[in-house]
Amino acid sequence: MPKEFEIAREFEVDATPEQMWDAITSGIGGWLWPMEFEPRQGGAGPFGSTLTNWDPPHRLTSRVEDVQGISQQTLNQIDETIEPRDDGRRSWMRYVHSGIFVEDWDNQYDGASRHTDFYLHTLREYVTHFAGRPVAFATFDGPEASMASDAFTAVGRALGLADGTEAGARVRAQGPEGQLLDAVLDFRNPYFIGLRTEDQLVRFFGRNHWGAPVGISVHDFAADADAKRDESAWRSWLDGVFAG
Repeated sequence: MPKEFEIAREFEVDATPEQMWDAITSGIGGWLWPMEFEPRQGGAGPFGSTLTNWDPPHRLTSRVEDVQGISQQTLNQIDETIEPRDDGRRSWMRYVHSGIFVEDWDNQYDGASRHTDFYLHTLREYVTHFAGRPVAFATFDGPEASMASDAFTAVGRALGLADGTEAGARVRAQGPEGQLLDAVLDFRNPYFIGLRTEDQLVRFFGRNHWGAPVGISVHDFAADADAKRDESAWRSWLDGVFAG
């Protein structure tokens, strides 16, 4: 049965409104995934959407009634409002994701809500540590075995994270090809893990909780960043977690 939903979040961040605007338009690959916007009122947005608000650096709204490639929705809208704080040195943001889920409403809403928290946390990490830097972006899903109920627990242990290691800790994580990553564990709960190194944001998605494979996204800001190399390395790592 189709049913409307709304997911709303508000937060303040140590970034100017102009930095926030750049992050949600031209820099979106640094924290979510690359998207293109036709920069005008009524312009084209992602997934076949139309920009019903384009007011830099204050408000961006995209709306689509037939979401390309997403069969679970018949309406999707993202509305982002930015206001200055502390004489423009900081920003307040309100983010509202709304629309209609056509099936499996509780599961779809739970997944979207929890993903929103993780994505917006990654946005804050991006504008605080990497704003404006060019990024190489890679994302992929794990093998079918990563859909198991305990799959994300296995991911945490493969990274070398003790069960009690909490967000904010500095860790030496076990990365691809035996690398030890000097990183901050910037996010951790039963559904997601975030690692921040000097040049990367590496995000781990426990989508097995919603009937899908575990996923990884890499936002690489190094001068020699290579998205294909990042994907190959981390894909091999993730396949290895679930081999046999």
